[in-house]
Amino acid sequence: MRTLYLDCGMGAAGDMLAASLLELLPDPDAFVAELNALGIPGVTYQREASVKCGITGTRLSVSVYGEEEGAEDLHEHPHEHPHEHSHEHVHGHFHEHLHDHSHEEDHGHSHEHSHEHSHEHAHAHHAHHGHHHSGMQEIERLVRERLRLPDAVKEHVLAVYGLIAAAESHAHGVPVDEVHFHEVGTLDAVADVAAVCLLLDRLAPEQILASPVHVGSGQVRCAHGVLPVPAPATAHILRGAPIYGGEIRGELCTPTGAALLKNFVTSFGPMPPLCVEQIGYGMGKKDFPAANCVRALLGETAPQASVVTELCCNLDDMTGEALGFAMDALFRAGALEVYTLPAGMKKSRPGVVLCVMCREEDRSKMLGLLFRHTSTLGVRESRPQRYTLRRSVETVQTPYGPVRKKKAEGFGVSRAKYEYEDLARIAAERGVSLREAAEALPRA
Repeated sequence: MRTLYLDCGMGAAGDMLAASLLELLPDPDAFVAELNALGIPGVTYQREASVKCGITGTRLSVSVYGEEEGAEDLHEHPHEHPHEHSHEHVHGHFHEHLHDHSHEEDHGHSHEHSHEHSHEHAHAHHAHHGHHHSGMQEIERLVRERLRLPDAVKEHVLAVYGLIAAAESHAHGVPVDEVHFHEVGTLDAVADVAAVCLLLDRLAPEQILASPVHVGSGQVRCAHGVLPVPAPATAHILRGAPIYGGEIRGELCTPTGAALLKNFVTSFGPMPPLCVEQIGYGMGKKDFPAANCVRALLGETAPQASVVTELCCNLDDMTGEALGFAMDALFRAGALEVYTLPAGMKKSRPGVVLCVMCREEDRSKMLGLLFRHTSTLGVRESRPQRYTLRRSVETVQTPYGPVRKKKAEGFGVSRAKYEYEDLARIAAERGVSLREAAEALPRA
């Protein structure tokens, strides 16, 4: 199964998730050009290389009306408490900036007066561009009417924003339709969310898994005061998902990052056995002892953990015909595999080991058939794990009639072959060998 695993050991923000997924594409620059043509008013995406702890990755920056959101966060303010957020942490309450307008989680570097700088900048934009405070209705109108996205991607964008709005509503005790976001912050967040949703649509993993989410620790300053980490909106969104704190003081997971994870991730936990094909590193702005990034790993996993029951018995006093009859009966009853192995038995008698692989729910039925159709007095049982490729059958129309083709995919492998019975029919009808019949068909 094609699986995307997101390593959130340093939290998650919308731009970091987008950058990690961007690295998985064969032509990321072409995709950035596609993002810039989406039609988000005033928004420009830019991809650049970034190095954290010696690891090279990608940072995806977003500019709104020519100014990179969160650019003021790059300045240091040593008089501030080191555990606070780098901008005034505002929770999308009416007449305030969207919480995620800084475009990046700040990991514990407080810049209290940077919000004032940002607020002045926002008012300047308001004067020149007529910006206003947007609610969910305005956001829905923007996404549905303005953005050049597939309909399925638009639905995901709105679902993610719905999670954010519901969380802000819960945190502030106001109805969802009274939660408003300043347009500058809204455009930045919509840019991140749209990029992630479109990237996931393009990559098309069959399942998305993630590690437990590192949310940071300490406190974060916002317009309403000082709040604990994770902030109320983030904590609300991540209910039911495993989260943890640590030594890093600050907010590592933003509401936008949390909402994207909650919308797309089917399961949180350790990385399963994964045949990795591609790895992407989406970098944040700040530098820490640990690499400040989201890591995305794309590859193949077994569709599910498949534990089967294997039943075996030793036989040295059955005819070939009786043994064949027993094997056919087991297959007809739903056995996954039935096979024999040559073995030397007691008193130097040659014999066979008859093995049956079945589903757990068929165990009793298979035991009954083994005792009924063979001469065994005892059966051994084990429960091995079974890894399989995804299998499918399609019918191909050929000059010799319909022919079934069996396909198997997974773990980086893809193979196909024609069904034996159909090849045998063609060989018999044309009076040729099985090999010649196969060569007469299009390559499988």
